[in-house]
Amino acid sequence: MGEKVLISGASIAGPALAYWLGRHGFDVTVVELAPGLREGGQAVDFRGDTHLTVLERMGVLDALRRIQTGGSPMVCVDERGKTRLRLPADFAGGDIEVLRGDLARVLYEHSLPYADYLFGDSVTELRQDADGVHVRFRSGRTGTFDLVVGADGLHSTVRRLAFGPEDDYVSHLGYYAATWSLPNHTGLGFGEGSVGVNVPGRFASVGTDNRNPETARAFFVFAADRLTYDRHDQEQQKAIVAEAFAGVGWDVPRLLETLKGADELYFDSISRSDVPRWSNGRVALIGDAACGATIGGMGTGTAVVAAYVLAGELAAADGDHALAFARYEDLLREYAQGCQKGGDRTGKFLAPGRLGIRIRNWMLSRPRVLDWMLEEGRKVTGIDLPDYGDPGAAGCGLRAGAGAGAGVEVGAGASSAPRSPRP
Repeated sequence: MGEKVLISGASIAGPALAYWLGRHGFDVTVVELAPGLREGGQAVDFRGDTHLTVLERMGVLDALRRIQTGGSPMVCVDERGKTRLRLPADFAGGDIEVLRGDLARVLYEHSLPYADYLFGDSVTELRQDADGVHVRFRSGRTGTFDLVVGADGLHSTVRRLAFGPEDDYVSHLGYYAATWSLPNHTGLGFGEGSVGVNVPGRFASVGTDNRNPETARAFFVFAADRLTYDRHDQEQQKAIVAEAFAGVGWDVPRLLETLKGADELYFDSISRSDVPRWSNGRVALIGDAACGATIGGMGTGTAVVAAYVLAGELAAADGDHALAFARYEDLLREYAQGCQKGGDRTGKFLAPGRLGIRIRNWMLSRPRVLDWMLEEGRKVTGIDLPDYGDPGAAGCGLRAGAGAGAGVEVGAGASSAPRSPRP
């Protein structure tokens, strides 16, 4: 097949798509702004037969089971530390829960025999014509590709360049979220999950890092209208979080002290993206760039399913990308939007008003309500999956010299010596 595809983004959707496209014989390059794989992050989950089937077909299901967290039970307390609500591990953890950084590494390593990775660079210009998509990178490199896919998240650069300004497609849902690592002073052990405090419009929690008993992770959510800030200025973002939680009791003052010296902070609005069409000529979107939510929209599972379908449809279309993109969107739009709706409720669930806290705690203290919500979650993630066969049965898609040895070599240098895209 040999069509050249550039994927922007090396988090979840990007490596998953790179694997499937490479297996189908496409020539794949993945570009990622970060200098290497992004470590850390909150736990993410897969739930239901559809998610598990794609992971199994991809060959990573057993690897993820070996590194799963076992779920994350959660306790909600008041400012005096009195327990108000207990939620079981499977409420948030689904069938398999893994740390986002661990998942990204598994998918990346699994895709290495089938794709080139270009770290520390990003797309700055896209120009389409009959010959393909002409791409200019921040580093000054240029390249021409048959197709370009934006797998670069809610703030997608590819979407901005090929579809229009972010404000045309991303809606603020009234909340912000922050998370960072800190020394584990919680007293919680492996598998004991997290403890968090609720006050009206604010939620602050801390939980164990199941990879390292000496490390914990803070997770804060607060209600706010859209804020103006520099997305690359972490000190400014730390000040925003500290101001939002000033005066909150329980363990919050000590958690905020650890924020001052945190090496890395994730801070973003809770938002959703809605793009009327997921493709524009030779450029397509996948994952949160097309139809996602910051938290609670089952975006991880949806991205993995979408990667399987998009690659399968491109292979089945035999070079007709317009047909493939249309089929991909037709199969997945309703499904992705159904999953995405959960993100609309995340902020209100975690950080409701005073009455909302009481109603939520009362409802979720009843096992029947919990069981119903878990079952509804499994239903939302279900879809009839096409079967695109075994694209690697004859070894197609493997690069010359690729294999276990080549994968280790590339992985070892992933954050230092990026590869250039082919001309």
